[in-house]
Amino acid sequence: MISRLLVANRGEIARRVIRTCRALGVGTVAVCSDPDAAATFVAEADTVVPLPGATPAETYLRGDALVAAALAAGADAVHPGYGFLSENASFARAVLAAGLTWVGPDPDCIEVMGAKVAAKKRMASAGVPVLPELDPESVMDGQLPLLVKASAGGGGRGMRVVRSLAELPEQVAAARREAESAFGDGTVFCEPLLEGARHIEVQVLADRHGTVWALGERECSIQRRHQKIIEETPSPGVDQDTRDRLCAAAVAAARAIGYVGAGTVEFLLSATGEFHFLEVNTRLQVEHPVTECVFGLDLVAWQLAVAEGARLPADPPTPSGHAIEVRLYAEDPALDWRPASGRLLRFAVPGVDAEFAVPPGHGLRLDSGVRDGDEIGVHYDPMLAKLIAWGPDRASAARRLAAALAGTRLHGLVTNRELLVTVLRHRDFLAGDTATDFLDTHDLAALAAPLADADAVRHSAMAAALAEAHRRHRDRPVLAGLPIGWRNLVSQPNRTSFTRDEDTIDVEYRHPAPGLVSVTDGPDGDLHVVLDLSGVRQRFAVAGYDTDRGRVVEVDSPLGPVALLTVPRFPDPTERTVQGATVAPMPGTVVRVAVEAGQRVEAGAELLVLEAMKMEHRVVTACGGTVAEIRVVAGQQVDAGEVLAVLEPEEEQS
Repeated sequence: MISRLLVANRGEIARRVIRTCRALGVGTVAVCSDPDAAATFVAEADTVVPLPGATPAETYLRGDALVAAALAAGADAVHPGYGFLSENASFARAVLAAGLTWVGPDPDCIEVMGAKVAAKKRMASAGVPVLPELDPESVMDGQLPLLVKASAGGGGRGMRVVRSLAELPEQVAAARREAESAFGDGTVFCEPLLEGARHIEVQVLADRHGTVWALGERECSIQRRHQKIIEETPSPGVDQDTRDRLCAAAVAAARAIGYVGAGTVEFLLSATGEFHFLEVNTRLQVEHPVTECVFGLDLVAWQLAVAEGARLPADPPTPSGHAIEVRLYAEDPALDWRPASGRLLRFAVPGVDAEFAVPPGHGLRLDSGVRDGDEIGVHYDPMLAKLIAWGPDRASAARRLAAALAGTRLHGLVTNRELLVTVLRHRDFLAGDTATDFLDTHDLAALAAPLADADAVRHSAMAAALAEAHRRHRDRPVLAGLPIGWRNLVSQPNRTSFTRDEDTIDVEYRHPAPGLVSVTDGPDGDLHVVLDLSGVRQRFAVAGYDTDRGRVVEVDSPLGPVALLTVPRFPDPTERTVQGATVAPMPGTVVRVAVEAGQRVEAGAELLVLEAMKMEHRVVTACGGTVAEIRVVAGQQVDAGEVLAVLEPEEEQS
């Protein structure tokens, strides 16, 4: 029996495993890097072992340090979560060699499936259909388009789409760098790109006594950068015959490698109903909550039970209803999925029925790794949380999930929330048209557009101005008896200005302001403003924060969330950025510099590549011109806003 478990991971998945352990009476040990010292998962564990350092390579990817931590803390088992070393056979062997229980499949099984080229050969010999492997060094034009993939790992890292032979070398090199950074293995291979296909996976669970369950299929086709952002079960595009064939193939794959524990067999499903094996994830998947909701079980609890030698019942539970999960990321879809870092000022989801557990009846589940005030850094994946809706059918689950997301109070960071809500409400998504190219074949700018329209922004700005006036009046130490908005020059209105993205919003008002019904203090420190908008009363929740950027005012209402930056009445003089400068859009590490001083470049040309949150991001020119100066070198760490290069625009050249 496992008595104390070390969770060799961080964030949301660490909290997920800790919750199940607490319910089972199993003690927990967390490990944490320096940036994670104050993280929620650390506070929830029974015991904590710090791992000095910040980057994954210094901390969560050090198998020796993790095993040493388990032994030092008196743990007798290790759960790897997902990502990091969860599919590293050497780490699993080291855990077992130390006399600890490994909560996962046998190391030999991990090794066979971890090398995706060998895994495909193994599956082909077991009769599971596979796509042909292509050698990056000998690809021909007729084999395009293709997908470059990392042999070790997943999560969209080390993956590149190639449509011309000219771009193949650069994309292969980039995939190798990203794979090396994320998984410590830069091996890549190529396979045909099946455009318009669906990404379908089957959850399997197997014990050491010969029983293998196939717990239905999950639809994972809504993806960005080859990483899933919406997952659901059952798939809206799979009929019962195809479902049966997929599950049979998944069971055959698991039996072919002697699989034990929880795992996932992934397939690509074509429009004609043919499917091809992609890979076996020898670990728990990020999207496992949708399966838990529909089948009414705890996969982490079963992982621990199987590791202790338990037998599965002969047949799995009967599925019920439909579950959809979204991954909430700190990133900007409109800016090539640029990750966002900084302080998460507020995170509150309305109507949550359960956290890290199946709701009691249909409902809303939240699996989150963050809380109010957490600092979101650049070293790890930018996922903030997963929100799951479980309903009697797909339409009800999608509606519940979209409403909860739209009503979430999410302050301080740019996220993909708007994109998720719009996709969940999109007619094609609701019709079940969810191929892997969904975001490519639909207007991404429209999908990621703010939920609040121009009128909503105007009304929200008025609510923000009135709330801030109320706050100043409430908190001022002198002349408290004067009315709100009192001015010496009564003929002039009060004026407040905000900026939102590149726009300036000017608000003029008098007291009492026309249309103002009330301003009241909320229990959470916010102000609640009620405005009469042409006979319709609308409530706005207004929260203000003093940040490094200035006074940020976040306004939430059924009209859509609006974030505003207050324009100071008497701004301090600031240092002007060098004219023609390109600055770092985020903190990160310079991977490669693509230009040199004196070189002429076109608008949109690549200047350099930054690595942040385990992904590479291209920094391009805003206009054509000549590179006057390069201020960074490969390997250099840069902060957001730091000048990277200076460009002399074409119109200024003599």
